[in-house]
Amino acid sequence: MPDLLAALRAGSSAVLVAPPGAGKTTAVAPALLREAWCSGEILLLSPRRLAARAAAERMAQLGGEPVGKTFGYATRLDSKRSAATRVTVLTEGIFRNRIQADPELAGVSAVLFDEVHERSLDSDFGLALALDAQAGLRPDLRLVAMSATLDGARFSQLLGEGTPLVESAGRSFPIAHRYLGRDSAQRIEDAMAAACRLALADEAQGGILAFLPGVAEIERTAERLDRLPPGVILHRLHGSLDPAEQRAAIAASPPGQRKIVLATAIAETSLTLDGVRIVIDSGLARRARYDRAAGVTRLSTERVSQAAATQRAGRAGRQAPGVVYRLWEAAATAGLPPYDPPEIWEADLSALLLDCAIWGVADPAELRWLDPPPPAAVAEARTRLASLGAIDGDGRPTAHGRAIAALPLPPRLAHMLVAAAPLGLGGLAAEVAALLSERGLGGDSADLAQRLQRWRGERGRRAEAARGLARRWAQSVGVAAGGGDPADAGLCVALAYPDRIARRRESSGETWASAGGRGYKLDPLSPLAREEWLAVAETQGIAAGARILSAAAIDRPAIERLYGDRIEEVRTVRFDPATGGVQATREGRLGALRLGGGPDDRPDAAALAAALLDGVRAAGVGLLPWPEGAARLRQRAAFARRFDQSLPDLSDDALAGSLDDWLPPLIAGRRRLDAIPPGDLAGALQALLGWEGGRTVDRLAPDRLATPAGSSHPIDYAADGGPTAELRPQALFGLATHPMVADGRVPLILSLTSPAGRAIQTTRDLPGFWAGSWSAVAKEMRGRYPRHPWPDDPAAADPTLRTKKASLRS
Repeated sequence: MPDLLAALRAGSSAVLVAPPGAGKTTAVAPALLREAWCSGEILLLSPRRLAARAAAERMAQLGGEPVGKTFGYATRLDSKRSAATRVTVLTEGIFRNRIQADPELAGVSAVLFDEVHERSLDSDFGLALALDAQAGLRPDLRLVAMSATLDGARFSQLLGEGTPLVESAGRSFPIAHRYLGRDSAQRIEDAMAAACRLALADEAQGGILAFLPGVAEIERTAERLDRLPPGVILHRLHGSLDPAEQRAAIAASPPGQRKIVLATAIAETSLTLDGVRIVIDSGLARRARYDRAAGVTRLSTERVSQAAATQRAGRAGRQAPGVVYRLWEAAATAGLPPYDPPEIWEADLSALLLDCAIWGVADPAELRWLDPPPPAAVAEARTRLASLGAIDGDGRPTAHGRAIAALPLPPRLAHMLVAAAPLGLGGLAAEVAALLSERGLGGDSADLAQRLQRWRGERGRRAEAARGLARRWAQSVGVAAGGGDPADAGLCVALAYPDRIARRRESSGETWASAGGRGYKLDPLSPLAREEWLAVAETQGIAAGARILSAAAIDRPAIERLYGDRIEEVRTVRFDPATGGVQATREGRLGALRLGGGPDDRPDAAALAAALLDGVRAAGVGLLPWPEGAARLRQRAAFARRFDQSLPDLSDDALAGSLDDWLPPLIAGRRRLDAIPPGDLAGALQALLGWEGGRTVDRLAPDRLATPAGSSHPIDYAADGGPTAELRPQALFGLATHPMVADGRVPLILSLTSPAGRAIQTTRDLPGFWAGSWSAVAKEMRGRYPRHPWPDDPAAADPTLRTKKASLRS
């Protein structure tokens, strides 16, 4: 203490590192009151409401006076202070609001930041603002950063060059460590209950403080400890409890009794639990992690840090020698992260960015941070604030933004409250904000309207305190709290979270689609599952399928009332490859959420053409209704290009690559591909070839074979063996040379057939056929088709496709 007092006499800042139980929280502030420089108030920042109230009560008890006189406290739900108060213990969020309202901190001599190792966003921001105020307005303001497990050198550098680092060994009692380990398959509540029974048996005296990650684990562990030995009392300790229950857990047990306190991390710092000398640490903590993609904060169960494990162990040696049971192996301790990650790395920075804008700092990086906020998170927060109308294009706060920042609420909830007032929903919005800020009010139903109805009938200090809080918030926007219809709770939630307006996907009500594009899940047994529309307030889990924790019903007219200006009429034209046509629809959309629609009777012509064009581009030009002549032309052109590369390429790939050049005129005004006239497709190919190209194709790959008999036969350029013409041999009588294509370079394959159309011979050498195997073929054919000519010398015969009789008649 003398070193700390000397440091603050000589300068304006100090860093204090002292172990749990050394008296940082309750001894430093009273000692500073006696200093000559301390003529005003001392603000002691505490990370939690329970710790703030307990610290004030403890200092008042040590001073022999009631709390609220020299020593007071101020939290969101509760406050005890007076004009005589010199030391005020307040939560970090309350301090942030106070310094924003009064940057000079008039009448304040010192600000003590307790448990700064926790690195909460409010703590880091409050310290940044205090440092800025000290540098520009209050060089006499004393600032002290305090913790048991602290990277003192970094904090000393942050507070200013030469800031003294005061370290204390403290007066903690010795603590023994026992490592119990835990099978990964064993549930944590089973392991904790077994450890509690083991500690009761092995340790003859002292209370037990057991750290669990959350309320659910506390309740399940309590169920497993339902039959405790006589004289053992079980307490729960977490932020949702009534203050009287919290005080009972902290207070000493009656003589002859021992207590087991099942607690969350709320008991990790700044608290001394009377009579506790045994700590059982699960090694787990539940931390908030902001999912930037989904815009929601989710709770994640993680391993504690080494710093947190040290803090927890310190609870055992505050009043007597203690013992710590750890539900992990000793070797695993070294693998724990050294410190908890700063909340600023993973938090929603909307409130911070708005507060910075009101402070006069457009870019938070201009302030002094131990770890500056990530640029991507700042950009995301800036986009959200702009959507709420809280900041302008230059990042300056709007009048609406200042009204939001004046409320001790996250920006979304504050926006809800301010926007609801003109709609006559301000009082109801204040109640909804209280429900969403204080867990457990009105039960644990996912239906906010149901919880609101129950909370209105609840009695008890915590329920009354929350109602008082709602009244103050309502008064701040000029309305009276309460009185609204709980059925309108969905309107309020939709004001805060327009991106979470959701519509049921199927009749069971299990899956939901939202305006923000995220999918949600709901217990099908919930009464909300029968609703078609929901305004979702809280979710938990991954962004792709987060579970709805709280929501309220809303209907389509209410959505249109709030966001009619944001509902867009979306006209969609989709190509269906199965039918070769397009489907045109018209629907209303709020963000990614479809509100309803039907067929579009008057679709945009350009959209129709674009859909058809995209459909062909995706499926290929084979989807087009090519007529036979156009298909043959493409085959002829492909054959001709083998001998003249200057010809245009009419292959599938080439046509697909030039779709924009030739297809749009053919599909203009049409809704189906099969509506394209066959001649138009052939004409498009002729246009691509051009006049010279067409002549070249006709020369190199003629479409048909003209015979001496006067007949004409199509040439198949896609045949496996090469260009092929199918015809009867009689049409070729008198021909002594073989027909050729490609300017005489490629012999035409002649597929010769009987009069009945059956294949009899295939040849690439007609003269050789006449002189060779013709005689055998003719002999066989004379017997089958005696009415047709089968001369011995076809090269000298007259060509004819008539029968013998018909030829004689002619």
